[in-house]
Amino acid sequence: MPGSVRGTSCRADGITVGLDRLTGRRPLELAVAGRNTVAVAPTSCLDARVTSVDLVDRRELLDRLERYYDAVPLSGARVEDFGPLTLFVREGQGWPFYARPTLGWSGAVSAADVDRVRARQRELGVPESFEWVAETTPALRAAVEQAGLAVHEHPLMVLGPDVPAPAVPEMAAGVVVRTLGPDDPALPSALAVPHLAFAEPGTGSGVAGLAELGEAVRGLAGDGSVESAAERILAGRTCVAAAVEDGTSLCAGQHQPVGAVTEIVGVGTLPAARRRGLGHAVTAALVADARSRGVETVFLSAGDDDVARIYARLGFRTVATALIAEPVE
Repeated sequence: MPGSVRGTSCRADGITVGLDRLTGRRPLELAVAGRNTVAVAPTSCLDARVTSVDLVDRRELLDRLERYYDAVPLSGARVEDFGPLTLFVREGQGWPFYARPTLGWSGAVSAADVDRVRARQRELGVPESFEWVAETTPALRAAVEQAGLAVHEHPLMVLGPDVPAPAVPEMAAGVVVRTLGPDDPALPSALAVPHLAFAEPGTGSGVAGLAELGEAVRGLAGDGSVESAAERILAGRTCVAAAVEDGTSLCAGQHQPVGAVTEIVGVGTLPAARRRGLGHAVTAALVADARSRGVETVFLSAGDDDVARIYARLGFRTVATALIAEPVE
C-alpha cells in the first residue's frame, strides 16, 4: 500500500495523518515525499463512493467525524481559541498538533483569522498546519489559500458498522500480525517504522531496511515517545498493530478510539519489506481490534486515488475530502 507525506503531516501506506497522531493523536501515513492531490470522490472511485441515495444520513456521519476530530487531541493538548479556528497545543512529549475549524462555528472565516493562528504557531515553534473536511467547512479553503498556504486533498473513507471487518490475511512463515501491549519489545520498532516508510514513498520495494530501522529505534531512546505510546495503550486511547518478524515490526499502524468512532493512522511498511501484503494485514488487524472495542465507525484518509481503491477493496467508502494546509515549500 502506497503512502504520501506532507511537510509536517504524514501518512504511510496511503493513510494520511499528521505526525502528531502517531504519538498522541491520529497520524497520517508518513511516506514523505510525494504530494498527491485527489478530487472529491473521483469517477475512478465511484464504486467506493457514498452518495445521498445510499447514505441519507451523510450529514450526521460528517458531524460525528467532526466531533471526533475535535475530541481526539484533548487527551494530550490544550485548546487556544481563535474564533472560527481552534489551535491544539501539545502538552508534554509528542509531535505538535494543528489548527482546525472551531466545532459548531457558523460564522465567516478570513485570511486574517488564519494569519493570527499562524503567528501563534510560529511563536510556539510548531508547524503552520491546518486540517479540516471540505464538505463540513467549505469556506476555509479560500481563507487559507488567500493567506498563502497550499492545500492538499485526500479521500476521506469510512468503514460503516454494516460492513464486515476485512479478514486478516495469512502471512508468510515467521511473520505474526498482532496488536502490541505497552511492554511489547516490538513497540519501539512499531513507532519507528512509519517514519522510514514516509521518508521513502511509493509502493515498490525500497532501500531502507533493518539496519536503518535499528538506527531509527535507537533514535527514539530518551525522547519519551515510547513511554507516551505505552501510556496511551494502557489508557485505551491508542491501539498499535504490527506485522512482526524475529521480534521487529516490519509494518505498523494505529487507531485512536473515542467512543464509537476511531481513525486508522500511520500505517507504514519498512521500504525493504514492501510487496508482501503487510499493510493490508495491519489495517485489517486494526479494524478487528476497533470492532472488538465496540467501535461502530472506522475511518481514514487515503493518500491518493490509487490508495483509495486499495482501501475500497477492504470495504472502506469515500464520503468526503480531508484537506490539509501548510506553507508552500
